Amino acid sequence: MKRYLICLSLLVLFLLGGMGAVALQQDPPPVQTNQKSASSVSNTNAHGESPTGEEVFQANCARCHRPPMSISPRTTGTIIMHMRARARLSRQDEQLLLKYLAP
Repeated sequence: MKRYLICLSLLVLFLLGGMGAVALQQDPPPVQTNQKSASSVSNTNAHGESPTGEEVFQANCARCHRPPMSISPRTTGTIIMHMRARARLSRQDEQLLLKYLAP
């Protein structure tokens, strides 16, 4: 009986080890790279001009947010400061967004 349990335990161990090895050989899931935002990569828009605050908003913020209709300038500055780090915005993009959202 003792031999039976030892053999069964070893068999389970080998099976689990084999399944782990197969799982490691499979292609890993695609890794999302931290890419710079469209406006940070290029300091010009399609017309060769500097981007506007609205273009920066569309390129970076519109993925998750709609443009707010009324936020106080003080609150807008705080929000942009916090989102700048998350969206990896440049200082120039931050200033353009501030002018766009709180003129």
